Amino acid sequence: MEKRRLGRTDLDVSLICLGTMTWGEQNTEAEGHEQLDFALSNGVNFIDTAEMYAIPPRQETYGATETIIGNWFEKTGRRNDVILATKVLGAAERFPYVRPELNDGRVDLNRPNVLAACDASLKRLKTDYIDLYQIHWPSRATNFFGQLGYTHQDGKDGVSIEETMSAMDELVKAGKVRHVGLSNETPWGMLEHIRVAEQKGLPRPQSIQNPYNLLKRDFEVGCAEVSIRENVGLLAYSPLAMGALSGKYLNGQRPEGARISLWPEYFPRYIRPGVEAEIAKYMEVADEAGLDPVTLALSFVNQQPFVTSNIIGATTMNQLKVAIDSANTKLSDETLSAIHKLHLDVPYPVTH
Repeated sequence: MEKRRLGRTDLDVSLICLGTMTWGEQNTEAEGHEQLDFALSNGVNFIDTAEMYAIPPRQETYGATETIIGNWFEKTGRRNDVILATKVLGAAERFPYVRPELNDGRVDLNRPNVLAACDASLKRLKTDYIDLYQIHWPSRATNFFGQLGYTHQDGKDGVSIEETMSAMDELVKAGKVRHVGLSNETPWGMLEHIRVAEQKGLPRPQSIQNPYNLLKRDFEVGCAEVSIRENVGLLAYSPLAMGALSGKYLNGQRPEGARISLWPEYFPRYIRPGVEAEIAKYMEVADEAGLDPVTLALSFVNQQPFVTSNIIGATTMNQLKVAIDSANTKLSDETLSAIHKLHLDVPYPVTH
């Protein structure tokens, strides 16, 4: 499988990254281990997780995914065969069960939280280092998690970027973290992290993990240029729009066990009528190209010059096989033109 350089590091990560957020909720530990075995045997060397996983987040499953991965490391002894990425929670009041000894009902990105979160992740993952430690979302109030418009909120700047990155610097110097990444960030946030890093001698962000797919391409507006010019490549998440780009939710279908079937109130953005109409059009493009719609959607993401790795998640082994195989497909100019036309007609079918 193709490997791409992670930012300005000496690490080469696979074009396909194995996402893990369903492990411990929709997938059992045994199924997670089966996915790891298969992915590594097919050229994947990059695994992404987070302290808050499994998703949807709840107290009973907090940290479960990291524990599943840690048990696999212990069982197989293959820690050094993978590049491991995980994340520290951003600011939120919906995690009162996370580090209550440090927080009064609100977790944030201050020094004590960052240091404690990393130590807890290392323990669950049964490793002594994390290759890429990512800030899951910012402390300040801004437009992230798919929001397009920005509304400024005075007095909600949150923990300073310098404090958070100084804590990350401590982790790097202690050998617990090799490199630092961002997630759910804006162009200003990317550039501000870079500025603070360069002025204060702190770790430079090497990647950004944001949503990116055929239906949601706002990353191209401002973040893409920063990614390319500053070598902060995109780790694209939700490349199948939570599975919607497979077409499995069209015409009111709700497959048993699928994420949107289980939690429609938690993942509504990709099943609205206007969005479904656009999905049907992309399925026609796939049919004309002789491709599975999943292959079309993933291959489109794979071919973007600002993408370092495409984070795929699967609940079945068949889904995983199709996703990994997308690395071997290159879309024709004709197919890319058809995609471009649909995008120009309806640039942002998903607005939040």
